[in-house]
Amino acid sequence: MKQIALAIGLIGAVLLSLGSQARGVLPDHSITHAVANPARPAADRTRDAERKPAESLAFAGVHPGERVVELLPGGGYFTRLFSLVVGPKGKVYALTRPRPAQAAADSPDPGAPIQALAADPHYGNLVVSTMSIKELALPEPVDLVWTSQNYHDLHNIPNADVADFDKLVFNALKPGGVFIVLDHVAATGSGFRDTSTLHRIDPDAVKKEVESAGFKFEGASEVLRNPADDHTLKVFDPAIRGKTDQFILKFRKPS
Repeated sequence: MKQIALAIGLIGAVLLSLGSQARGVLPDHSITHAVANPARPAADRTRDAERKPAESLAFAGVHPGERVVELLPGGGYFTRLFSLVVGPKGKVYALTRPRPAQAAADSPDPGAPIQALAADPHYGNLVVSTMSIKELALPEPVDLVWTSQNYHDLHNIPNADVADFDKLVFNALKPGGVFIVLDHVAATGSGFRDTSTLHRIDPDAVKKEVESAGFKFEGASEVLRNPADDHTLKVFDPAIRGKTDQFILKFRKPS
């Protein structure tokens, strides 16, 4: 009887494990605690239902103590979460673009929201710097490079070679490090056609481009996919904004 009970228990454990894998990677306590942290702005917390940060960060595999780079962090939605997850023994490098040379003198500085965030004592492990797409200089090798909803914008920078930039990302990572690209899905086969018009990008084109830098494709998360999005609307259109079909691709630098 004991052997039968043990066998049943093992089968149950296997089925539970398979069920968890089918639903995706489960977030650990460092991620769930970060998402629940009351220091996060209310505006961020209201977006959690659509952005699914716990599942997304779990797929990325971020852990306490790691060195993380966030490319083009915008208002800092994920920056805050990375800072809270990696904790005091970790570091978050938020890299923003310089103000365009042709920008009006009174135009907002794209790095201002993150600079203000770095001054908040809740995020004391955050380092902010500006970069151009032709430069990616960090003081140390890092565990994770992350970019969300803006890889397509790299293709809209005049005279930019995004494949070369991916090589800089590759060089910035430790052996075994991870590069995560999260963005809005464009029509299959469209390549980079819609990056400046619809602000979308074909995930197959991204995969091919990133792999050309030496990365190994490790998998894709379905957590942000939306089959109701037919990929024809600009991502800012009120009919689809906040509900676009999005991909998350995971690449690894070989050890």
